Amino acid sequence: MTILALHGWGASAHDLIGLSPIIEAGEALVLCPQGPVEVPVGPQMKGFGWFPIAAGAPPDPGEFQLGAVAVKDFLEEAKEIYPIDPRKIVVLGFSQGGVMAYDLVLRNPGEFAGLAALSSWLPETLAGTIPKSPEHENFPVLVLHGTEDPMIPIDRARESRDALLPLGVSLTYREHEMEHGISPEALRDLVMWIREKVASPIIVA
Repeated sequence: MTILALHGWGASAHDLIGLSPIIEAGEALVLCPQGPVEVPVGPQMKGFGWFPIAAGAPPDPGEFQLGAVAVKDFLEEAKEIYPIDPRKIVVLGFSQGGVMAYDLVLRNPGEFAGLAALSSWLPETLAGTIPKSPEHENFPVLVLHGTEDPMIPIDRARESRDALLPLGVSLTYREHEMEHGISPEALRDLVMWIREKVASPIIVA
């Protein structure tokens, strides 16, 4: 199994690599690309993002597309380097990375095995451009969010949940008493979801 893990705003390719020994007992290939947008986070320090953000405004379509292309290009290059089974790719995104995960997977669910959005949101402008497909039916999706999240309010996660349901996906939605992060309880949910909803049902012909 391959996990494509997309970091959040101001983080880097190293941010989610710590999940590697935890998911599927370290037997999954965890790939962590880095966003193309540089984000100053302190003196002589910088993080990265997938598209520029403006408070209260939806993503700029052109800038968003650049980030989306960067993710797709990374995955295609990875397929040439690593022994990746296309039927066993789970895309996991944290915060802004979750927006990229929504876009990548929901547009082409037949190319993936599952989608996990952690402390993230599905923008209305993005949800409105995703046509319902038979491949969405019963597709495994996990949404985890903190009730005390000061950066992305819990209402955004609930709106995302409501936007996903009409697609017919197999949605697992969980709220945890946490802020903008991944609590031990949320991590446990993630590990169990991957094991039960994604890894176990996979049948290799």
